[in-house]
Amino acid sequence: MHSLTRTPVRLTQFAHGGGCACKIPPGELEDVLAGLDAPVTVTGDTPLLVGTATGDDAAVAALPAPDGAAPQAVVSTADFFTPVVDDAYDWGRIAAANALSDVYAMGGRPVLAVNLLAWPRDVLPLELAREVLRGGRDVAAEAGCHVGGGHSVDDPEPKYGMAVTGLADPARLLRNDTGRPGMPLSLTKPLGLGVLNNRHKATGERFEQAVATMVALNRDASAAALAAGATCATDVTGFGLLGHLHKLARASGVTAVLDTAAVPFLDGARQAVRDGYVSGGTRRNLDWVTPFTDFGCADDDTRVLLADAQTSGGLLVAGEVPGAPVVGELVPEGPHSVVLR
Repeated sequence: MHSLTRTPVRLTQFAHGGGCACKIPPGELEDVLAGLDAPVTVTGDTPLLVGTATGDDAAVAALPAPDGAAPQAVVSTADFFTPVVDDAYDWGRIAAANALSDVYAMGGRPVLAVNLLAWPRDVLPLELAREVLRGGRDVAAEAGCHVGGGHSVDDPEPKYGMAVTGLADPARLLRNDTGRPGMPLSLTKPLGLGVLNNRHKATGERFEQAVATMVALNRDASAAALAAGATCATDVTGFGLLGHLHKLARASGVTAVLDTAAVPFLDGARQAVRDGYVSGGTRRNLDWVTPFTDFGCADDDTRVLLADAQTSGGLLVAGEVPGAPVVGELVPEGPHSVVLR
């Protein structure tokens, strides 16, 4: 159920951007992180299984297993962003689903989350902050994940998200560096969230299909990928499909061939591009991936949509996932990390 009344304040007008389009551009982020991915020596019996080296979705460390107990790993992530929709409750739901997604993208199960809230307390009523937190709580409950408090700050720009801890089988992780030639590529949610959210921010139009897509958990997709024997996956968020596909192909030492005709898009997404509702984050994504991509005959609108900055997007899985379209395949490494057909 939505808020008792629709948010009278347009939350998106209090943010310079919206959702995952607010990420630091991927090229700039990689420059910042350069040299910081060297492993740090830590004593003890919790070795780091996934760190920063390949830009994966979450960090993973092995847990000590008592005699006779099944091995377990802890998955840790944090994600927060500015309002992507005007309805406070929906924004909370979307932000929580997005944060939980990083655990699902690693093949894990979220067990505990804490809220991360920044709020302009002298500008926006605290009742709206409560609605945001209620939305996050309800989605976490749907995921079977505890919410145990969190941290808040007074901030000129509203932001919300979660830090999430999950558990996984260390022998059955989904990683972005285990793709191999011959694997098909499946995409579990349609694209176009970024341009529809940008249109919403500019006009106030509400797109129910976008909200429904963003609040949907990636839990079932993750479980289906693991059941199918997949070992390689990532979620599609702020760097767009092309950006996340490039990172997966680069980490795995392969080339990804994308069948553009097979990629699903939300209703209204192409029209939003034609009408000019393209975020700066999406444009930066496209600039970043262009040197690594053979665009073939793809038109400009298709290129933009494939680079569209998604918020709480689906999983991109190297393998077939029941119910999800196969949108391409991995092939031996060539001169480009991504090739469009």
